[in-house]
Amino acid sequence: MGTRATLLLLIAVLCYGLTCMAAAHQHHHRHEEEEGGGDWRGEREERVERKERGESMFLLRDWKRVVHTDAGEMKVLRSFRGGRSAERTTRIGFVTMEPCTLFIPQYTDSSLVLFVREARLGTIYRNDAVERTLRNGDVYRIPAGSAFYLVNAGEKQTLHVICSIDMDTSEDLPMRNFQSFFLGGGPKPASILTGFDPQTLATAFNVSRGEVEEILSREREGPIVHMSDSHRPSAWSKFMDLEEQDRLRHLQRVVRENGGEDEDEPIKWSWRKLLDSVFGRGRPESGDVWGLHHAPDSCNLYDRSPDFRNDYGWSIALDESDYKPLRHSGIGIYLVNLSAGSMMAPHVNPTATEYGIVLSGSGTVQIGYPNGSSAMNAKVKEGDVFWIPRYFPFCQISSKSGPLEFFGFTTSARRNRPQFLAGRNSVLRAMGGPELATSFGVSDKRLEGLLHAQRESVILPSPEAAGHLEKGFDGDLITDF
Repeated sequence: MGTRATLLLLIAVLCYGLTCMAAAHQHHHRHEEEEGGGDWRGEREERVERKERGESMFLLRDWKRVVHTDAGEMKVLRSFRGGRSAERTTRIGFVTMEPCTLFIPQYTDSSLVLFVREARLGTIYRNDAVERTLRNGDVYRIPAGSAFYLVNAGEKQTLHVICSIDMDTSEDLPMRNFQSFFLGGGPKPASILTGFDPQTLATAFNVSRGEVEEILSREREGPIVHMSDSHRPSAWSKFMDLEEQDRLRHLQRVVRENGGEDEDEPIKWSWRKLLDSVFGRGRPESGDVWGLHHAPDSCNLYDRSPDFRNDYGWSIALDESDYKPLRHSGIGIYLVNLSAGSMMAPHVNPTATEYGIVLSGSGTVQIGYPNGSSAMNAKVKEGDVFWIPRYFPFCQISSKSGPLEFFGFTTSARRNRPQFLAGRNSVLRAMGGPELATSFGVSDKRLEGLLHAQRESVILPSPEAAGHLEKGFDGDLITDF
C-alpha cells in the first residue's frame, strides 16, 4: 500500500510539472514576441512560417553561420528556449573542416562539449597547455574562457564536430549570441588585440608601432585556415609546423599564472607575450612547467558498454559520474541505436530538456503536449536536429528500411531517470490497481491485460518482430504498442 501511495504521489507531481511546463512555455513565447529575436529571426515569425509549411517547432532548422571560409565553417542552431527560462540556455553547433585545416586559437564566452569524428585539439587546462588526439566518438569539454585550437590533420577525411554551447546568462553582456574571441588574426578574423590603440600595443609588447601594425594586418584567410603546401603559407601553418611541445608552450604562454585551483576560474591574459606566443617569435623558456598528466582525457562513447541492450537496439548515457568534466557544464550526453522498425518506448524526462541529432538512418519522432494532443509526428533523417522540452512525453521510431542512430545532449549532468509509459518497466505497469483502471474507465482485468501484453522494456520491437496480436481481451482491437 505504501509503494502504491508513493507511485500515486509521483504521478501527481509529474502532472503538476507538466502543467507548469506548459505555462512556462507559453510565457516564454510571449516574452520572445515582446523582446524580438536579436540577430536571429523573431520566434513569432519562425512559428508562422513553420505552420505555413506544416513543420514542427520541435525540429530545429533556424541556424546561423558564424564562421565560413573555403577551409570550413561553423553553424549554430537556435533553440526555442529563452533567457528567462529556469533551465540553462543551450544551443547546438556544427563544425565542418576540410582536410589539413586549423581552427585558429581562440576562446569563447560559452562552455563547449565536443563530440568529434577525428581531430587534434590543443587547449589550456589550469594554465597548462594540453594537446589531445580525438577519435571517432570522443567527448571533450572546453570551459568558457579557455584558449583552444582544433586541427583536422587528415589528408582526405572531412572533419565533423557536434557541440553543445552552454551560454553564460549570468553576465549582462551586450552580445547575447555565442561569441568567439580570436587570439591571433588581422583584418579577417579580427584579433582581440586590434581593439587597442597601436601605440598602446607597441608599448605593451616593447616593439615598434610599425611591427605591431604589420603583424596585425597579415591574416586574411579567416578563422579556419588551410595548412597544406598547396595553399598560401600563413602564420598558422608555421605555428602547426612546430614540434608539439613547442606549439603547446606557445599556446601556454598566452595565459599568465594566476595560482587558481578551480578550472572554471576566469583566465588572465598576458598581453605582453601574446604576439611572441602566437606567431612563434623566439623559443619558449626551458623553465616552463608542464602538468599534462593532470588534464582530463576525452571519453569515447563507442568504447563504453551500453547501459541497456536487447535484440532491438542499445543505448548509452554519459553523466557527471561517468565523466567528471560534465559536472561543470551541467550537460549530459546520450547515444541510441535502434534496429529497423524498433522504437524507444514512449517516455518522459522529468529532469532535463533533450536535444537529439540524427547520425545515421531515418525514422519518426513523436512528441505529445501536456493536454494530450500531438505536438509533433515528424519524419527525421541524417543531420536533423530535434528537441524535447522537459516533462513532454515522446518516443523515437526507426524506419523499417534500416537502423536509426542518434546522439544528443540533455540539460542536466545528473543521472537521467526517464519514466517509461509503456513496456515491462513502465510507471503505469508499476502502479496498476483499481485507481488507475478507474481513471481509464475499464476493469482491473482489462487494464492488466493491456499493461502486461508488452514483454520487452525500453526499446520495443516492431509489430512483426513481436508477433503482434490482432485481437486482445474481450475481442477488442489492441494497438501496435
